Order: sequence, then C-alpha cells, then structure tokens
Amino acid sequence: MAAAAAGLFASLLTAGPALAVPDPVTPQPAPEVASEPKEAAIEAAVARGELPEPGEIVHSDNISHLTTMPRTALTGTNTDIAFQGDHAFVGNYDGFVVYDISTPASPRVVSQVLCPGGQNDISVSGDLLFLSVDSSRSDDSCTSVSQPATEKSSWEGIRVFDISDKSHPRYVSAVETPCGSHTHTLVPGKKKIHVYVSSYFPRDVFPDCRPPHDGISIVEVPRTAPERAELVSFARLFPDGGYPGEEDRPDNVPTTGCHDITAYPALRLAAGACMGDGVLLDISRPERPRVIDRVQDRENFAFWHSATFSQNGRKVVFTDELGGGVGATCNERTGDEKGADGIYHIRGKGAKSRLDFVNYYKIPRHQADTENCVAHNGSLIPVRGRDVMVQSWYQGGISVWDFTDSRRPKEIGYFERGPESTERLTFGGTWSAYYYNGHIYSSDQNGFDVLRIDDRRTDGAKRVRMDELNVQTQPRYRR
Repeated sequence: MAAAAAGLFASLLTAGPALAVPDPVTPQPAPEVASEPKEAAIEAAVARGELPEPGEIVHSDNISHLTTMPRTALTGTNTDIAFQGDHAFVGNYDGFVVYDISTPASPRVVSQVLCPGGQNDISVSGDLLFLSVDSSRSDDSCTSVSQPATEKSSWEGIRVFDISDKSHPRYVSAVETPCGSHTHTLVPGKKKIHVYVSSYFPRDVFPDCRPPHDGISIVEVPRTAPERAELVSFARLFPDGGYPGEEDRPDNVPTTGCHDITAYPALRLAAGACMGDGVLLDISRPERPRVIDRVQDRENFAFWHSATFSQNGRKVVFTDELGGGVGATCNERTGDEKGADGIYHIRGKGAKSRLDFVNYYKIPRHQADTENCVAHNGSLIPVRGRDVMVQSWYQGGISVWDFTDSRRPKEIGYFERGPESTERLTFGGTWSAYYYNGHIYSSDQNGFDVLRIDDRRTDGAKRVRMDELNVQTQPRYRR
C-alpha cells in the first residue's frame, strides 16, 4: 500500500521541479581545515600550474568537454548511471533523473523523481528500474523520512519502478532486505530478474541487520508482474566470516558483506568486491551463486569497492576505496599502491579458476590535500583487442587508462576540475564515469558531464552500439 501511494506521489513530481530534502547520509568528510602551511602549499601549487584553480577544467588533448547539466530539482549527491536506448538514468540521494541523450552535446531532462534514500544506486532492465536504499527510512514510500535503524519498523532495501513511460516513472514495488541495499547487480533472465543485493555493517542493536551478515540477499522480480518482487534467499559467501581486520592495520575494513558485485552473465561469472575480500563467483545458477576463489590484499587494499572484467573475462580490475570516498588519498604521502586499482588475471577454468594479482594502477596526477580522491566506478571502453577503461576518481576527475599490458598500465587521457576548496577537505567530484555509444558520461557533483574521446587507440569503440547498459551487469560488447 505504501509503495502504491508513493508511486502516485513520485510520478506527480516528474512534471516539474521538486523541493528535495537532502538525505542525512550524504557523504561528508570529517571536518578538517587545512593548516596554514598546507593551505599555502596548495595555493602555491595552483600558482605554479601544478594544480588547476578551484573550479577550473583541465583535460588531455584527446578529451573534449561537450556539456554539463547542473543539478536542479534534486540537490543531493549524484551517484550511479544506467543507460537504455537514447536515455541515461542518474541516481541521486534524493531520487533519480531521466535524461534524453539522443543529442549527447545537448541532453534534455525528461523527468525527475523525488524519492529520498541514499544512495539510490540505479539499474534498468526493459520496462523496470531499480534503486538501492541503504538509508534507514520510516517506510518504503517516497514520502518516507529518516528513522533510526534501531527501530524494528524502519525500512531499507530495493525499490522497483515502471519506466515504460519515461516522462512519468511509476513506483510499483519494494522489497526489504537485511542491512538494506548499498548497491545491487542485475542478472536478467527472459521471465525474471535476479537482483544481487550488497549490504554490510551489521550491529546487534539493528533488528533487521544483525551479525553474522556473511553474504548477499537475492531478490527475484517477475518481468510481467514486478509487484510480486520478493526476497528469495540469502547466499552465504563467507561461512568463515571473511577477512577479520587487523589491529595494526586500522584502515583495513573487516568483511561483513559485500560492497558491490559485477556480473558477466554471458560467462556465468561474477566478481565481488566485499570489503576485506575479493571473490570470483560461479553464477551458472543465478539463484545460488558459488565462490570459486577468494583473495585478500592486507598490505594495500583497505576496502574492496568494485570490480570490472576485461572483455574476454580473463582479467578483473578491483578498486580500493581507501578512506571511504571522503579522504584525500591521491597524494605523494599515500603513494601509488593504496587507494588504487588492482589488476588480477584469472588462471585456470571452471571450478579450478583462481585470481592472481599482477599490478596496481593509480592516476599519475597528485591532487590537493583538500580533495577527496580515490579509485571509484568505471567501465570498459570496448576496443577490439585492447583493455581500456574509463574511471571516476572523485575530485581526481576521470582517467582513461590502458591495461592491455597488465604489468604496465598507463593513463591515455584525463579530465578534471580544480579543488572545491583550498582551505578544507570538501566532498565533490565524479562518482561514476561510463562509456556508452561513443561518449563518456559522468555523474559529477557539479552536474551531469558529457565528454568525448578522440584517439586512434579508442576510436574503434565508437562502432559498438548498445541498447542497454548497466555497468555492473557487464555485457559481451563484441561477439
């Protein structure tokens, strides 16, 4: 009943701007004012041209900045992006926005839906749109308010919308999941969609999120009857509890679930970034994912955040979100192996597959100590015979990098803005940067950016056209 009432409310807001109430869990760094010497050093670096000026846009010669669509009705943090046909769907802590990108240099807002609940990680499949809610709410409606997770009546989980009319998305169902839904991954079938729900940080005082929380929730959604979506199982991935954490490595986060999973349905594989562990999964039976191999990097990975397969499925790039996305970790002090990407090769086949570490990649451009910067969401640029990726680094901007030679990964293009502040550590920058049908789209906190890369090393990707793209449901770009 609550979801049905909220659907009407949400659709009414799509016709025009909505007054959004910011979610209280919008990411914010701990208050940290730069010391006078540090602030002076940042300003001196700007003066020498080593750092862009606040707000200044800089980029490599092969990247063109086509446009930025500023946030309007939804003023919360911009999050993930999904694509379908000529449309992009951008999640926001306050809801989501549908853009018409038929003319990439001039996107047009089709609708804006006010439905608060961080972080509103977003995916689409056919006529359905999915949102993750990892913010404890008073109920499952779009008119809900924040409510402590210590209260049994609080709600977190998956919301489902009908987007057959993109100008008026309709809220059709909601499924509560243990510990909510920080992110989710679709494993689509012809008649039903399995949704892998990643969540973590259980506590004994949370009635709906108590330890042990050693796996992922699985939601099943019938395509023709999404109102019957339901939680069907909880897959235990870490029966031994996973990485326990270490006192002498306080930055390393113990495993209490997964942060994100990328499925490669065509290969019946998935890669899970699960806090203190990276896992390779067999998803030949989507309702029963099974761990094939598990790896840890106690020395350099603090928080296994996300994963991307190479086109042939023989490599996985895992990201480390050191500092939780709000720390300044792209500096000389942190170094080039922490808060970075880890490139792994998959050796062997089937049940004998294993993940072998090869090398790290981190952007080669140091950022100011007032800029949150760490490896974040990205996608492949589908170039034949090469492994090329575009990736967000928060205020470190966007990096296009080549890992065809895994031992010698290198940046081949970039786009970034100057620091939000030279006085204090401030949250900002790009959350996700994805390549779709010839362009790069980025959910920056300054707005929805559209970029183009013109480079002989990536130009072949312009011929690859997709009807739909959820980056965490990785497609076989070329057959």
